[in-house]
Amino acid sequence: MKKLIETLKNIWKIEDLRTRILVVLLFTAIYRFGSFVVLPGINPAMLDKLQSQTQGGLMSLLDMFSGGAFSNASIFALGIMPYISASIVMQLLAVAVPYFQKMQREGESGRKKISMYTRWLTVGILLFQAPSYLINLKMQAAGALASGIAWPVFIVTGTIILAAGSMFILWLGERITDKGIGNGISIIIMIGIIARLPQAFIQEIGSRFTAITGGGLVMFLVEIIILYAVVCASIVLVQGTRKIPVQYAKRLVGNKQYGGARQYIPLKLFAANVMPIIFAQALMFIPLAIVQYSAAENASPILHSLLDRNSVLYNVVFAVLIIAFTYFYTAITLNPTQMAEDMKRNNGFIPGVKPGKDTADYIDTVMSRITLPGSLFIAFIAIMPALAGLLNVQDAFSQFFGGTSLLILIGVVLDTLQQIESHLMMRHYDGLLNSGRVHGRAGVSAY
Repeated sequence: MKKLIETLKNIWKIEDLRTRILVVLLFTAIYRFGSFVVLPGINPAMLDKLQSQTQGGLMSLLDMFSGGAFSNASIFALGIMPYISASIVMQLLAVAVPYFQKMQREGESGRKKISMYTRWLTVGILLFQAPSYLINLKMQAAGALASGIAWPVFIVTGTIILAAGSMFILWLGERITDKGIGNGISIIIMIGIIARLPQAFIQEIGSRFTAITGGGLVMFLVEIIILYAVVCASIVLVQGTRKIPVQYAKRLVGNKQYGGARQYIPLKLFAANVMPIIFAQALMFIPLAIVQYSAAENASPILHSLLDRNSVLYNVVFAVLIIAFTYFYTAITLNPTQMAEDMKRNNGFIPGVKPGKDTADYIDTVMSRITLPGSLFIAFIAIMPALAGLLNVQDAFSQFFGGTSLLILIGVVLDTLQQIESHLMMRHYDGLLNSGRVHGRAGVSAY
């Protein structure tokens, strides 16, 4: 505790770092304030049905990522997720389309072009999502719309306001990145997620002492221990692992002979990191778009199961998609042939393996072997909220037992701590941890 207080004093002494932290606090406060500003023409007292709709299923995830703005019919209701979706599409295009591949290799100018295309794609997604949200709002809370406002006028003005609100959030995130500390977009997502934590925690404590959930203090302590274990496992996943020793790699491919000094090959157990979960989660929102939100109760049993994030079908499909995307993302980010050529060019080699094609085949085999346990581990972390539900954990609190939300929280915290650590070390102050520097999300592109 004494070291923590001393570190906080050192942070406050550094004027540049203090200013950056205050900027982050100011802009995040603006974002949270905007989450409670209701769309013009909407009576917030008549939104009970909309708020009950977001208590479970995929709707609860949408509401969580928007910091509650979705259920409040706020001007920030669509949040930053349209930009995240556009970023994912652009990443895939940069891999599959030669035009975008060339643009990515153009350095800073190419990055600016990709950023411009991402913004335009975000606007396009918003022009589709905003009317869908307003139609759902009308069906769920028709009485909330002021009687003097014509529906065509409301949907046009509402679409403009919602699109402008999301783009304003994007602007806030970029200002946090430029003038604050940490990645602004990621911090905004984290703030939206963590805003639900206090209420969910209090509800969970209350539920453990009721006759419905039961368990009392003992079950609550068991629950916290499980949560702690999941958080530790997620930290390992987000930070990634060290390079795989050649000895271990040889055992993976069945080569028992080894000689020479200890060497490493540039592979990681979690090379894809959290990107497969993000890709898979984006696809799992498709059934929600198919049934047009409000028609969920009239959907087929299969669609209904895919809308319930605690159902067996949803979690099986989610886990399979994560495993598939792990292999896909690893394949497009790690090129065994290029790695073998780079090793040969720099006079590097793997003992017992011929340079060139044999080395490429060797690395490809090792990569395939280590990707499987990594993908299974990522899938397990992703479906942990559903497994927590089997222990009668409340739906709101179970979202912090794994999945995209927990990994985002851990990743953003580690990234921010790493930057604060760098500021302290540059000015010869003690870091945040006795054990050395904080490791961020190596290999993960920020939003």
